[in-house]
Amino acid sequence: MKFYPTLFVLSLAFTLKGAPADGPVFYGDPPDDHHPWAVHDRNRPQPKVVTPGTSSTQEQPGTPPSDAVVLFGGAESDLAKWQSANERGGPAKWNVKDGNLVVEPKSGDIRTKEEFGDCQVHVEWTEPKDVSGSSQGRGNSGVFLMGIVEIQVLDSFNNWTYADGGAGSVYGQHEPMANPLRPPGQWQFYDIIFRRPIYRNGELIDPGYVTVFVNGVAAQDHAVLEGPTGHMKRSQAGPFPEKGPLRLQDHGNPVSFRNIWYRPLPPRPSEGGTDGWLSSEATMAKRKQIAGELRQGDFQDTDQGRLQQLLRYAEALEYDKDDASIQQVESMATRYVDGLKALQTDQLTLKKEEAKQVHRALDFLAKNNVLPESFAPKKELDQIAKEHHWDK
Repeated sequence: MKFYPTLFVLSLAFTLKGAPADGPVFYGDPPDDHHPWAVHDRNRPQPKVVTPGTSSTQEQPGTPPSDAVVLFGGAESDLAKWQSANERGGPAKWNVKDGNLVVEPKSGDIRTKEEFGDCQVHVEWTEPKDVSGSSQGRGNSGVFLMGIVEIQVLDSFNNWTYADGGAGSVYGQHEPMANPLRPPGQWQFYDIIFRRPIYRNGELIDPGYVTVFVNGVAAQDHAVLEGPTGHMKRSQAGPFPEKGPLRLQDHGNPVSFRNIWYRPLPPRPSEGGTDGWLSSEATMAKRKQIAGELRQGDFQDTDQGRLQQLLRYAEALEYDKDDASIQQVESMATRYVDGLKALQTDQLTLKKEEAKQVHRALDFLAKNNVLPESFAPKKELDQIAKEHHWDK
């Protein structure tokens, strides 16, 4: 494993929001044309803290994660979050019974009043223990993402049907990779990750994807969406809305649902997200932003304040290098080195760790081609380190 020298930040008052007060800022490979952050970058924002929920059992539903939006949690009042999915809207005509949302056959589909885009969705459903019918006529319903992409609900336990219409399928597009259904009368659990297709000016930028776990078993693995799903017709690719409802299907069967919630997902790089592989334009814009934040601060006109400013400006060069910024760092570093050279040996010894810190910073930047190897303050620090055996 290749190890790079590290650049240290001295004070919490001069670190980016969320970064710790001490420890290395640069530890691995630096930012590049498509990644605004260094590898193991301590300036990179921390993920938000989410308290996990609890797992469901056959006897009772679990609890959602702390940041989940509950669409149906078992209360009669939760039905007010839903409406009829027909063009006229109106109240949802399904029933709440024993904490479950139950299809009222022939009353029509229902949809959430709330609309959302990319998300993690959790849905639990069950059929009556004594089911009748076969193939598509047995416990049929559906979970429609954004109201237009159906993840099929069907009693597929010992029940043959066409592969792209079984439980866990993206209806008419992708058959499930496995059939892990429990017998009828037991609760089935769907966990879905949904990413809508992204178009810009009519051009496809990023296909939509869906991942589905059925009872904890992967049924869809980042399956590419071919457009809205439909019956007996090939899906047609095209732009999706930014948001849409979650729709549940009335297919004439008394399917029950419980514990329905979703979590919104952060934007992908293709729609403005800044985590992961970015276009060169988006990367450089983010790197300039990070550098600007690093250069901010009320640096006091003291030895410590000037040292903090030097290290912060040197760090900013890793993200955004230009001649003016290099000249600023060179001026500050030269002033710092001149100050070291003016010290007596015993005074210089007291500055050893501080000077090595600046040396490591400049050495890191030179090794990563941010500063030239001939950078004068670095060469002088090389010499000081060698003369005083600090390089051992």
